[in-house]
Amino acid sequence: MLLSELKRLYHIIKVFLSYGLDELIPKHRITLPARLGCRALFWIKKQHADKPLGERLRLALQTLGPVWIKLGQMLSTRRDLFPPHIADQLALLQDKVAPFDGKKARQYIEKSFGGPIDKWFDDFDETPLASASIAQVHTATLKENGKEVVLKVIRPDIQPVIKADIRLMYRLANLLPFLPDGRRLRPKEVIREYEKTLLDELNLLREAANAIQLRRNFENSSMLYIPEVYSDYCHENVMVMERIYGIPVSDIDALNAQNTNMKLLAERGVKVFFTQVFRDSFFHADMHPGNVFISYDHPENPYYIGIDCGIVGSLNKEDKRYLAENFLAFFNRDYRRVAELHVDSGWVPADTNVEDFEFAIRTVCEPIFEKPLSEISFGHVLLNLFNTARRFNMEVQPQLVLLQKTLLYVEGLGRQLYPQLDLWKTAKPFLEDWLHSQIGITALVNGIKSKVPYWIEKMPELPELVYDSLKQHKNMKLTLEKLTEQISSQRVKQRQSYFLLGMGTTLFLCGSLFFVSGFKTLFSVFISLGLLAWIWGWFKSGNAQ
Repeated sequence: MLLSELKRLYHIIKVFLSYGLDELIPKHRITLPARLGCRALFWIKKQHADKPLGERLRLALQTLGPVWIKLGQMLSTRRDLFPPHIADQLALLQDKVAPFDGKKARQYIEKSFGGPIDKWFDDFDETPLASASIAQVHTATLKENGKEVVLKVIRPDIQPVIKADIRLMYRLANLLPFLPDGRRLRPKEVIREYEKTLLDELNLLREAANAIQLRRNFENSSMLYIPEVYSDYCHENVMVMERIYGIPVSDIDALNAQNTNMKLLAERGVKVFFTQVFRDSFFHADMHPGNVFISYDHPENPYYIGIDCGIVGSLNKEDKRYLAENFLAFFNRDYRRVAELHVDSGWVPADTNVEDFEFAIRTVCEPIFEKPLSEISFGHVLLNLFNTARRFNMEVQPQLVLLQKTLLYVEGLGRQLYPQLDLWKTAKPFLEDWLHSQIGITALVNGIKSKVPYWIEKMPELPELVYDSLKQHKNMKLTLEKLTEQISSQRVKQRQSYFLLGMGTTLFLCGSLFFVSGFKTLFSVFISLGLLAWIWGWFKSGNAQ
C-alpha cells in the first residue's frame, strides 16, 4: 500500500514540475526546503515552457484528476486572489474539462439501460454539451414525451484515481499531528468528510435524490429553479434530467447585455444560500460558476438555475443555531457574543480568555464593515482569522468545511455580479427573522401546535400513566432499599474476606518460619490453618460479588 502511495506522490510531483509549476513557490526562507527538493529532481524536465503559466496550471490540475480539478474550481471563484490570466484558465475547469469519447459514453448508457439508446431517446448527441471532473453531459430528446433532456454520464475508471489521492491524503494526514497546529486542524476528520462527498458524487442515484429534494424546497420560488429529474430513467452511473437554457453566471457581459438587475441578482444569491442552510438545513455545496445559470426570462426580476446536485451539505440543529447566532452577533458587531458562542460551542477550549479573544476578533473584523465587497480583501481577512484561530487553539470543525467552501463560492459569485453588494445588510434581516422563528413566541406556538395531536391521543391514557408512575416510584423505592442492604452486606463480606486472606498469608509466613526453625509439627498446624483461612476468605469473596 505504501508503495502505491509513493508512486502517486511521485506522479503528482512529476506533473507539477513538468508543467513548470515550481514557479508558483514563493522565494522565501520558509519555502527553501521545497525549492531545494524541486532542484534535486533534476531528471524531470519542463515540457510545456511555450505555454503561459495559467494554462500550465489548468492542464496540470486536469491531468491529475477530479480531486485537483475541484481544487481548481474552488480557486476559480476567487478572482480577487489571482491575476486574470490565471483566473480565466481556472474557470475553464468548471465545465470545459477535456471530455472522454462520446462513443464510450453511448456504450455506458446502453449498458446501464440494457438496450440500444434509440429505444428511449431520440437525437442523442455523442458530442458532450459540457464536461467536468466527475462526469460529462450529452443532449437528447425523451421519446416518451418529446421533452429535451440531458444525460449525465460518470467518467470511466475515475474511482481508482480518486481513491489513490484520498489514500495519499490520509497518509500525509498521519504526519500532520507531529507539526505545529497539526492536531488542531483535525486533518483525518476533514479528509473523511471530503472523501464522503466525493464518493457520493459518483452515485448519480444519490444526486438525483438530492436534486428532487432541492427542487421541492424551492418549488414556486422566484429565486432558484432546479431542473426536473426523470427518476425512472436514472441509474447509478447515468442520470436523466430536464435540459435548461440560461446564461452562465460568470458571463457578466451577456448578463449586462440583457439589462439584468445585477444588484437584485447578487442579493438573491446570498438569500438562496442562507435559505438553504438555515431554513432547509440542506444546501447545494458545489455552487461554482459552472453549475449556476441565470434565466433568460425577466432580466429585471432574475432568478438562478442550479444544476449538478451531487454534493450537498446539512447541519444539525445545534450547529445551525450557533452559526446563526454567530453571524448575527458578527453583523451587530457584538464581538463579545461571538467570542462567548465560540467557547459555548466547544470550538475553542473552555479556559479561553474571552476578553482577549473578543479583542482579537474585533481587530480582524472591524476594518471590513461598512465596505462593499469590492473594497474587502477576503484573502487578507481569512489569513488574519486563521492566525487568530491558531493563537486561541481553535479546532477545525469538519462538519462545517463544506459550508465554509460554499460560502466562499457564494461570496465569490457576489463579488463578480455586483461588487458594490452590501453583504451585511442583505444577510442580517434574514438571520434575524430565522432566529425569531426559532426562539420567539412563534417558535413556542409552533412547538405546541406540533405536540397537540400527540397530547390529545395520550389524554385518555393519562390516569393510567399517573397510576403506573406512582406504582413504579413505590417499587423503585423498595428496590433501592434492597440494593442498599445488599451493598452493605457485600461490604461486610468483603472486609471479612480481606481479613481471612490476610490471616491466611500471616499463618503461612509463621509456618514457614517454624519449618526453618525445625518445628515441623507447628509448621503443619499453621500451614493447615493458613489454607483454611484462604479457602474461607476465597469463599467469602465469591459471595460478595
